[in-house]
Amino acid sequence: MSTILFDQQPETTATAKVQNRRPIAWLVGGLLIAIVIALVAWRLTQALAKPEVVASAIPTVSVAQIGVSTVPSTISIIGTIGARYDMPIGVEGDGGRVTAVYVEAGDHVKQGQVLAHLNNSVLEPQVTNLEAALDQARAEADLAQAEYQRAQAVGASGALSAEETQRRKSAGVTAAAKVKVAAAQLAEAQARLARAAVRAPADGIILTRNVEVGQTATPGGEALFRLSEGGEVELRGQVAEQDLPLLKVGQAVSVRLTGTSHIYEGRVRLLGAVIDPQTRLGMARVALTPDPNLRPGAFARAEARWAGVGRARAVRGHVPVKTGLRFSMNAVRPSV
Repeated sequence: MSTILFDQQPETTATAKVQNRRPIAWLVGGLLIAIVIALVAWRLTQALAKPEVVASAIPTVSVAQIGVSTVPSTISIIGTIGARYDMPIGVEGDGGRVTAVYVEAGDHVKQGQVLAHLNNSVLEPQVTNLEAALDQARAEADLAQAEYQRAQAVGASGALSAEETQRRKSAGVTAAAKVKVAAAQLAEAQARLARAAVRAPADGIILTRNVEVGQTATPGGEALFRLSEGGEVELRGQVAEQDLPLLKVGQAVSVRLTGTSHIYEGRVRLLGAVIDPQTRLGMARVALTPDPNLRPGAFARAEARWAGVGRARAVRGHVPVKTGLRFSMNAVRPSV
């Protein structure tokens, strides 16, 4: 009996040890599960907390009411600078060789000032001859008038016949007519002599000089000079067909020459009455204040500001979006 008890004791001790270790394993496993659950819960908490942080960083979106307003438009006029009154000056009477030129391009001249002189070697003797013929005709007219007066005085006493008195009267009338003819011929020769001097027809600035000493000038030929009357200049430009009705006479415009930033102020002087069917452009002229830099022939561009109703309308406002960013809407809708 004692032997049996001795053999069973080690087995009972091992079983007790195994039973004692099971609660410890369960405890360790529970702790591991709790740690895993805590980590998962922490991860989920972090993941759920991120949108709140991002959302708090999004700026507040402002919303504005959308409205319609007019937008100022710029009307362009493209063209060249030119003299407002461009006057060609040539030979009026008989042609001839140019003997002298007194002005240059850019000179200011007065009305009647001599610009050039033609050869008058033939006209001057003619004028002198006609002046002498006029003096002779006047002397003969005075003599014929005196003889008629004497005939009237003597005829009353009967010393001269009525026929002789009438003859002397006719001689006096004829002599007076010869005086008028001689005076007319002299005036014609003097006018031809005066035309040998090429004169300025008005005050202004000489734009071009196309004559040299020794050159032969002929009537109807190329102009010897070009004169800008009064020195006035203007922009002669073209405007798009749809923009021409928007311009008004007297409207202020800003003019710039090509390659410069200086602005020259001007006003619309004239608007064309027709549209070119090929280019669909109309004509506009802008009066400018005379300036040495505004030379005829220079390319220029003018701009006129216009903000009338119906030309252009803009829709303005702010539209909210999910990203929290602010977008500006600015759409221009031209009127037809």
